[in-house]
Amino acid sequence: MASEERPLGVTPPISSALPTEAENHAMQTLIDELRRQNTFESPADTQKRQALSTTFFMLTIPLVDYREKVLEHLARICDEFVKRVARKREEGNDALIRDARGKIFTYGSYRLGVYGPGSDIDTLVVAPKYVTRADYFEIFPDLLKEMAPPGAITDMAVVADAFVPIIKFEFSGISIDLIFSRIAMLKQLPKDFNVQDSGLLRGLDEAELRSLNGTRVTDEILSLVPEQATFKLALRAIKLWAQRRAIYANIMGFPGGVAWAMLVARVCQLYPKAASSVIVNKFFHIMRRWPWPQPVLLKQVEGGPLQVRVWNPKLYKGDQFHLMPVITPAYPSMCATYNITRSAMTVIQQELQRGCEITDAIMLGRSPWSDLFVKHTFFTQGYKYYISVITSSTDKEAHKVWSGYVESKVRVLVQGLEQHQSIALAHAFNKGYERRHRCANEEEIQQVQAGNMSFLVKDDEIHDTSPVNEEKVEMKAELSSIPG
Repeated sequence: MASEERPLGVTPPISSALPTEAENHAMQTLIDELRRQNTFESPADTQKRQALSTTFFMLTIPLVDYREKVLEHLARICDEFVKRVARKREEGNDALIRDARGKIFTYGSYRLGVYGPGSDIDTLVVAPKYVTRADYFEIFPDLLKEMAPPGAITDMAVVADAFVPIIKFEFSGISIDLIFSRIAMLKQLPKDFNVQDSGLLRGLDEAELRSLNGTRVTDEILSLVPEQATFKLALRAIKLWAQRRAIYANIMGFPGGVAWAMLVARVCQLYPKAASSVIVNKFFHIMRRWPWPQPVLLKQVEGGPLQVRVWNPKLYKGDQFHLMPVITPAYPSMCATYNITRSAMTVIQQELQRGCEITDAIMLGRSPWSDLFVKHTFFTQGYKYYISVITSSTDKEAHKVWSGYVESKVRVLVQGLEQHQSIALAHAFNKGYERRHRCANEEEIQQVQAGNMSFLVKDDEIHDTSPVNEEKVEMKAELSSIPG
């Protein structure tokens, strides 16, 4: 006797129809296009990455997932970190020190299974109650360099005062974003420890709650979709579309990775048996017509054991101002899109309409999937007037922190511009880029910091990878392919 399928979502499905032959064919052509667009890491890429790292890990088995090896190494460093803090806190407590351990969890695109070539790994360090965030930022950065193979740790940036405090670095070529939370309820973490019990959130401050909830939200999303394989393929397509159309960046007022994942997951709930090609098509139609600010929910918002704020526009006035609320499913539920601006919402809706038209043609066999992933024309055809915000520093490490801080304030600038009566739309580009200058003296450095472009490096061996130049090169290539 077949078991009954559990209902998913806050409303019944729109359709539970099985895919047609044409829809399955469209799904296969989508897979082919995503492979052509290099959204999957190929076995050759994996082996190449492993070959480059043999001096770090002494690997002789080429098919082992290199990222997993990096995470295993981080797990050993995490355990040693907790043991060192245990010795510092209770030097004579042999049992505590012997059993001291931490735990590594992933979240974001890696945990969702939609990472591609060069993707970073969002990672959470969990420790027992006696380990503090101050311990983490005092000990962990140096311990990484101490325990990792020589030269493995590069480009480290420690940002202890961020909204979610973080250590960013590269481990043998893999970008890692490492955040921290302790478990105030436990003095020892069991070997089979997981973070799904909401009771484990007791005693944590807001930064720790945000850190722990990254993994909890990701796991909830995966548990709330009918078919994970369908969801993952559709999400790869939507992520690529959002990136190509420059509407993928939480810090700039657009949805980030988690928000896009929840939007795709909601469509999967509404069409539980559909092929990924149908999910992508329905995504554009449903989200284009969504009655904002009605929230997108994967399940009903739940209460919990803590006296913490849960998203509720009836109770909290600030929640009433969210334009396109997408609510995280894990307690305590929060709005993942709280920072979407009015201009960003307008741009997103324009892109959703474009997606509707293109995917309709694709499903009818009239257009290829590549049409959906055509790159934006923000710099070449988008607007008449542009504002450039320049950040500069004379120290590389300090510049990472400074430029990151300025980047986080661009959204505030956009909101200010939106208040001006003569500005209809203030569209922020979704990422910054670096320029390199060659200066002979302090005076020239000051001129560069003031925006002077006279000392910009234009050597043949240094390629300008700014979005402006990339867009012009792409347009030139397209024009050169037109016969005539």
